Amino acid sequence: MRFSRGIIGTVFVGGALSATLAALAYPGMLGMQYTSGDPSRVIADTPYGPLTEADRDFVVKVRSAGLWEFPSGEMALQKGTSKAVHTAGQHLVIGHAALDATCRRIAPQLGITLPNQPTPQQQGFVATLKSDSGRQFDSDLANILRVTHGQIFPAIAKIRATTKNTLVRQLANQANDVVLDHITVLENTDLVDFDQVNFQETTPPKLPAAQVTPPAPLPGEPVVALIPPAGVPTNTATPAPAVTPTAG
Repeated sequence: MRFSRGIIGTVFVGGALSATLAALAYPGMLGMQYTSGDPSRVIADTPYGPLTEADRDFVVKVRSAGLWEFPSGEMALQKGTSKAVHTAGQHLVIGHAALDATCRRIAPQLGITLPNQPTPQQQGFVATLKSDSGRQFDSDLANILRVTHGQIFPAIAKIRATTKNTLVRQLANQANDVVLDHITVLENTDLVDFDQVNFQETTPPKLPAAQVTPPAPLPGEPVVALIPPAGVPTNTATPAPAVTPTAG
């Protein structure tokens, strides 16, 4: 039995997710933490439509997701032991670089301050992957990221359906496409333990706000840009899953 280190607190048995614990069960990308009891409260009137607390938190959480999933993709390119894991890493890097560029473009237009570090929970995910090697790394990458991507679909859909802000709506469209692409390439690794992933997705205990809130940037700190490393292909069309021939 192997216990992952850091904030994750999740037990891995034989490379598969066990039926615990809290950290992976909380949406890593869009685990909304609101500053009031009404996420629909309008906090700014912008030329692109009203901006609600939920809209603002969505932009921040997309940015925060890229700050840990982008380096996870880089690790997959360096440490992955299969072509499918390398492909997943490429998609993570390119997809989150594109989402990050959108966040950095629209945040000043909406008066949103972006973090430069992921949440403590997300930093724990990265620490676990850094400590991994070989097939353990492949398995942890596929399952951790499949849980977090699977959980954020409802949040993206809700923002897309309810926002009155055109820039936030465009980001939600883009995030939906990227997340679906990432779910597909992670599943194409054939390492996802669907029983455990589904358990984690459907039984999400709520973590303390401090664990799922990215640290605020220092005053005057430049905004970090996620730039794909040289040599990473930019064409990330999702490969079709292999089809097993059947008789008949």
